[in-house]
Amino acid sequence: MSDRLLETCADIFASEVRLVKRPTRQSTRKPVIGVMGPAKAGIRELADAKSLGELIARQGWVVLTGGRASGVMDAASEGAKSVPGSLTIGILPDGKARVSRYVDVAIVTDLGQARNNVNVMSSDIIVACGLGGTGTVSEVALALKAKKTVILLGADKAGVGLFKNLAPHLVHAAASPEEAVKLIGDLL
Repeated sequence: MSDRLLETCADIFASEVRLVKRPTRQSTRKPVIGVMGPAKAGIRELADAKSLGELIARQGWVVLTGGRASGVMDAASEGAKSVPGSLTIGILPDGKARVSRYVDVAIVTDLGQARNNVNVMSSDIIVACGLGGTGTVSEVALALKAKKTVILLGADKAGVGLFKNLAPHLVHAAASPEEAVKLIGDLL
């Protein structure tokens, strides 16, 4: 075959291929927002977590927590469930953990604290509601290692500085749940 004939065949084939249009399927998957925070949380962290859970759910996003009936996990799930039609997911360390009554889907991992990685990898964006526990700090570190966006809600300057120093483009600070949700919307 001559080069000219090959070019003509290629042009005909390319034009035929362009004529075949396949419908584009848009994903209907809802964003999953991981809300992390200490099991032994203070009054402000609990109030922020509850408000944050509600605001996330009002956007139609899924709330994912550590699933236990304590601290930020319970408060964020409770806030989300105040919104009709909301969905909450809890990633539990083992079958002995007390599941929050506000969790719709409880996933028992039997991974202990290694479940923190499941929390992070299952979330599109992570919001740390206080940095008062080593588990929360580990989740933030795992998120940054996985190149996930992290919003530090109500964190002090030292905490924000530490994590911004590690990954300045991935770490954002928010002073309120409303500011955190605005950031999530901008970053999704």
